[in-house]
Amino acid sequence: MNSLIKVNGIKKIENMQFHDIEGGFGEGKKAMLAKEIAQIHGKDIGRINEAINNNRKRFNNGIDVIDLKESPLVIDLIDKGIYTQNGVNRSSHIYLLSERGYSKLLKILEDDVAWEQYEKLVDGYFTLRGQALDTAQLSPELQMFKQIFDSVAKQQLEQQQIKAEIQETKEEIQGIRDIIEINPTAAWRKEVNRVLNAIGKKINNYNLPKQESYNALKDRAKCRPNVLIENLKKRAANNGMAPSKVAQLNMLDVLENDPRLREIYVAIVKDMAIKNEVRI
Repeated sequence: MNSLIKVNGIKKIENMQFHDIEGGFGEGKKAMLAKEIAQIHGKDIGRINEAINNNRKRFNNGIDVIDLKESPLVIDLIDKGIYTQNGVNRSSHIYLLSERGYSKLLKILEDDVAWEQYEKLVDGYFTLRGQALDTAQLSPELQMFKQIFDSVAKQQLEQQQIKAEIQETKEEIQGIRDIIEINPTAAWRKEVNRVLNAIGKKINNYNLPKQESYNALKDRAKCRPNVLIENLKKRAANNGMAPSKVAQLNMLDVLENDPRLREIYVAIVKDMAIKNEVRI
């Protein structure tokens, strides 16, 4: 695929300057070097490469990114002054990104200024194409074949993008599942509160996640949280607990003494974290 990549001349858009690169991700598709993306956004190339490497499973080869380190195109990059031979030798990776890969990178960097630059590049670079073929000059037979070819190519591209997006979604969900680990027999109360507070911060309502978790527990475990809390308070009072401490007892104290309900509740909170895309 790298042999289809073409490095053109310098491209200037407002205050940005970089090389116009076509191919690699499809005929006529625009692409950008990570090195020049770093220059445009005032970032160190090491930070850009680190962001890509740390999230490598999010970037699909041939769709989002291509590593040109071992590609014959490196010679062209040296000839055009984009890299020196020493620079190539020192680089572990020479990443080329598609528009899709570029947008993923910016999502990772979470830089508002970078998004503004990206919008300019979308309007002035990625959406540009070469001169369109004048199909009016083709014979009716060739026009028909071109229409069929374009239709098939479009379908193949859409299917490829759908598969990539589905895979990305699966990886993101699995990534959240891997991160949200709450041990119901360890410091589960602290972890549960962290997750619920993170959800509350995201939706700007700290009370709602806790109430939703208790409602889910009521439905899933077929119990009545309010009744369980009141029963716990009565037992504590009968056992001589100070009234001030009895008043502070809550559902988490009920769960502390009921391993079965605690395990169900922890599973509910994990599901809520995944649903709300919360990472702890």
